[in-house]
Amino acid sequence: MAMLKSEILSKIKKIELRSKKLVDDVFSGKYHSVFKGQGLEFSEVREYVPGDDVRRISWNVTARRNKPYIKKYDEEREQTVMFVVDLSASGQFGSVNTTKNELTAELTSVLAFSALKNNDKAGLLAFTDIIEQYIQPKKNKKHILRLIDVILSYKPRNKHTNIENALIYLNKLCKRKSLVFLISDFQDKNFDRLIKATANKHDLVCIKISDPKEQSIPKNGIFALQDAETGKLINIDFSSKEVQKEYYKNLKLHNDYLDEIFKTAKLDVIDISTDKPYIPELIKFFKAREIKVLKKY
Repeated sequence: MAMLKSEILSKIKKIELRSKKLVDDVFSGKYHSVFKGQGLEFSEVREYVPGDDVRRISWNVTARRNKPYIKKYDEEREQTVMFVVDLSASGQFGSVNTTKNELTAELTSVLAFSALKNNDKAGLLAFTDIIEQYIQPKKNKKHILRLIDVILSYKPRNKHTNIENALIYLNKLCKRKSLVFLISDFQDKNFDRLIKATANKHDLVCIKISDPKEQSIPKNGIFALQDAETGKLINIDFSSKEVQKEYYKNLKLHNDYLDEIFKTAKLDVIDISTDKPYIPELIKFFKAREIKVLKKY
């Protein structure tokens, strides 16, 4: 059931307050260490000093001046953060206290306020099987609240999911390398080629939203189920061993498909479920990312 505007405003306010506290207490510094430190621009060369990273030696300048010089880099002042958010009908599902869409809104809020505190601008690309809405990146509090509002209250024109289409649009739209958070339940297929291409062009992080009821089915009883994205209504006898076997077989096939895509593209993936706190998962992601950055440099 759609929320009233007063309910949406109240929810946005609560999300804002929670997010800003988390940013101040936990995530702002972590965001800077794993994302800001990677955006380096060449500034100048200077004479080598013992202890400098030898990988940054400028061999051309060294050869001309007969003594070692290194390339000096400055951190980019700002970067663009794009939230590519799946607003297909399956996002309205939630068997616990929150829907997948509401969880998406809160995650976007935490990460967008972290970006803002680090002087980065954030934008939104909302999609189903079409591009539903694009909001140009900006950096101010009012703008972030608008992003949250769209995720919570926007009524999509379509119900299905097409991740490939969204990534094609993103790659045409964002010419420069951006930090991209793709947030979806990933109930789609045939997007492996585009996700690899996007990972090569941008710093892509996938946030997979799930609900516990999607990972298991009742062991008995006949239930009328409606597919949120197709609207198709069918009666299923969950006491049937064949039905259970087929369900878990298809679930495993899809999960294996996603794991293979993410692994092949060497993506950072954050698994978030509606029945568990998301903060530990974000902290785990930031710690793993920090180790990766340290190894890189």
